[in-house]
Amino acid sequence: MKIIIAIDGYSSCGKSTLAREIAAQMHYAFIDTGAMYRAITLYLLRQNVSIKNTDEVKEALKNITLHFESHPETKSSDIFLNGENVSRYIRDLIVADKVSEVAAIKEVRQFAVAQQQEMGKRRGMVMDGRDIGTVVFPDAELKIFMTADPEIRVKRRFQEMYATNPDVTLDEVRHNLELRDYIDSNREEGPLRKAEDARVLDNSDMTREEQLKLALQWIAEVREAKQIVL
Repeated sequence: MKIIIAIDGYSSCGKSTLAREIAAQMHYAFIDTGAMYRAITLYLLRQNVSIKNTDEVKEALKNITLHFESHPETKSSDIFLNGENVSRYIRDLIVADKVSEVAAIKEVRQFAVAQQQEMGKRRGMVMDGRDIGTVVFPDAELKIFMTADPEIRVKRRFQEMYATNPDVTLDEVRHNLELRDYIDSNREEGPLRKAEDARVLDNSDMTREEQLKLALQWIAEVREAKQIVL
């Protein structure tokens, strides 16, 4: 029985890492919604679209095509923007600084959510983001809300960004995460919220192996319960 697994939570909590590992273990599809919003942000920046101008944004969305290509052997996937692999470029700080603002735009969220819900019709899917369990798939069989100590998140994001941008500083990363947390939690459209039936996973003091083991335990419990009901 294939289910939908929705993973929400704050930036730099390892949502995508956990989602990829679950997908690999379960032989499920993995959809990185954060990458979708980053790719949209990258396109708007490249085209010099004013994110304050709703008409410009709506027109730009008509010219955006997104798709993923998975690599099961490496537990990874690439996102393509209009046929171009932009997986590397969407991690730049200039994109990180703007992605929460772009993701807060009503028309952008409607555009992305419609695509995400279409993908979910195939089931057998792990999707991570900010509003997956509350807006995109409110009926998902398993909802996980991830969190971690803020300073641990800063260090994780710094290590990730330093690999491609040695000039980045801890203060820059901290400011970026604080701003993103505020925007994500206070935006009008699809704000970051823990679904009432979500299971909280605080991985501040957990290894990747430990959090995966716990998530797989939850999946087993959900599948067993569903089978009993059915």
